[in-house]
Amino acid sequence: MIYLDNAATTKMFEEGADLYKQYACHSFFNPSAGYSQSSSIKKELDNTRQKILSILGVREGTVIFTGGATESNNLAIMGSKRNGKYEYIFSVGSHPSVYNVAKELERLGHVVHWLNLRDDGQVNYVELEKLLNDKTRLISIEHVSNETGAINDIKRIASMRDVLAKNALIHVDGVQSFCKLNFSLEKIKIDFYTFSAHKFHGPKGVGGLYVKNLNTIKSIVFGGGQEDGYRSGTENVGGILAMGYAIGKIEVLRNFEHVSLLNSRMKEILSADSHIHVNNFEGSPYILSVWFENVNGETLMRALADEEVIVGTGSACSSKKAGNRVLENIGFKKDQIKSHLRISFNAQLTVEEVEKAGKIIVEIYNNIRERVL
Repeated sequence: MIYLDNAATTKMFEEGADLYKQYACHSFFNPSAGYSQSSSIKKELDNTRQKILSILGVREGTVIFTGGATESNNLAIMGSKRNGKYEYIFSVGSHPSVYNVAKELERLGHVVHWLNLRDDGQVNYVELEKLLNDKTRLISIEHVSNETGAINDIKRIASMRDVLAKNALIHVDGVQSFCKLNFSLEKIKIDFYTFSAHKFHGPKGVGGLYVKNLNTIKSIVFGGGQEDGYRSGTENVGGILAMGYAIGKIEVLRNFEHVSLLNSRMKEILSADSHIHVNNFEGSPYILSVWFENVNGETLMRALADEEVIVGTGSACSSKKAGNRVLENIGFKKDQIKSHLRISFNAQLTVEEVEKAGKIIVEIYNNIRERVL
């Protein structure tokens, strides 16, 4: 099998799975308990926190461990919400775990503004400049689009905030950039950054939220007061430490260079067919957006799965819903959206595997196309 739906999830490192088993079956102590074995576990969790702060390139702030990106995004948005005549800004390109929280804010009566997307998939910075004011409470932006791979300029957004809305908070959904792009938040003044372990070869059901200043957030989950009271519930120790293992194993710069080669080779193979259109968003090499003339994307996806090539049609969190609001907002036509596939890579793939997959995609596409024409 050649797996090319890594934006949906990635294969867990086997050594990470072994580590998870160790802390689930042997060193299984509750980190909140009072005996020495538990204190040792708590130190392991704190070491992982420091590892995450290091890869983010920050010296201040903390990391709150959560059950994944959806919880982290909810905590950042709902936890930073305040009563009063505040305004909230969200990207139309947001992942459903952000988009639907914003819709809930609207339902609750808050003023929510939606940023449209440019042709290159990035948010419209001109629109953002017009929306920012002293009432802005939160700006929520995806670092890398899970649909297109487009990279938003969070440094530019933070600079605009500093001038036009000095008291506004910035939340960045970093799910598709954490451990994939080389960046540092030290000089980019953002307040919240979301990540999820299963997007970079860690386990499912664990993630975290970087918080620059804990005074800007309140708990939305109440209970025993774990994670300094900001996320109650016994920590997923095995999951957190397996996530830490994945972070330690990943070589961001080396992986980026290799995945860029994989992306380029796939583009070459697909673009050689004049009926296959690669969308050049000039973003993250981990995600490639493509549409195929006269063939339904889901039909092609299923046919490819039968040939052991796994690709996606877009966000796995909204794949059962009709349409694609991200591509629609960029300006794609309905037939193009219907014919769209998302190909996403990981650094363990070889060039030979990608070349083989590319040739299979072209062959299966043309077989289907001939039948429908």
